[in-house]
Amino acid sequence: MAIIECKQVCKNFGPKVALDNLSLDLPEGKIFGLLGPNGAGKTTLIRIINRITIPNSGSVLFNGRPITQEDVEKIGYMPEERGLYRKMKVGEQAMYLAQLKGMSAREAQNSLKEWFIRFGIQSWWDKKVEELSKGMAQKIQFITTVVHKPSLMILDEPFSGFDPVNADLIRKEILRLKEEGATIILSTHDMGSVEELCDEIALVNHGKLVISGGVDDIRREYGNNNVELVYTDAEGRHTEVLPQETDGTSTLAAFLEKGVQINSYRELMPRMSDIFIKLVTEGEEKK
Repeated sequence: MAIIECKQVCKNFGPKVALDNLSLDLPEGKIFGLLGPNGAGKTTLIRIINRITIPNSGSVLFNGRPITQEDVEKIGYMPEERGLYRKMKVGEQAMYLAQLKGMSAREAQNSLKEWFIRFGIQSWWDKKVEELSKGMAQKIQFITTVVHKPSLMILDEPFSGFDPVNADLIRKEILRLKEEGATIILSTHDMGSVEELCDEIALVNHGKLVISGGVDDIRREYGNNNVELVYTDAEGRHTEVLPQETDGTSTLAAFLEKGVQINSYRELMPRMSDIFIKLVTEGEEKK
């Protein structure tokens, strides 16, 4: 079932076409990667889903009906342009933002305390945001995005500003939130995170949908149907790249007949970064 359905969405800003008849379904309970180069229309689409801006034509459905402002309150949105008030204290601001999303003061405080403990940042409660580094402020932004347990979370470049340790912490939290039933839209240029986290993706360029589907399905579609075989014989360890048979068994059987030891056998699939570059470059050449 799709939690969000975008149907023939068009959006212009004067003569500039930001979205061009874009239709897209976002599956419930999945991590969905929204990909595209800068200026492709991703942010415009996210803002339309959040009712920050209105499309010129087309519609957006939330759980099968036209999205309303009440539905937006069930969405957690972390924009790429971070929006914390620098002069406010961290705890005071987190409480304010949580209550804007409908939490009572008691609910907000209890849940925020749990998140601060989970992230090991209890001592930040009375600090001002301007005292925090970019990565520290990013943690607060993430917490205030998810604290009200939204059914849909939209995270725009959530790993920006994090060192590898804290980026890994956020990745684990994203996976945990998915396990708890949340749907997550991940807009990012980090293709490694896409391969690691996303169940499905959509690539948008020049306001149009280029491709969408399961990550593994897309990688397989753009692969060259080869496998990597690592084996050991009397002369030592070897690695060979071979055309993949229909079921793979005939390739393995041929090597086993030679009396070699099979160490590993895996399908070779292209990286999402290579597919991204290929599709975007092809799109530019066709213009």
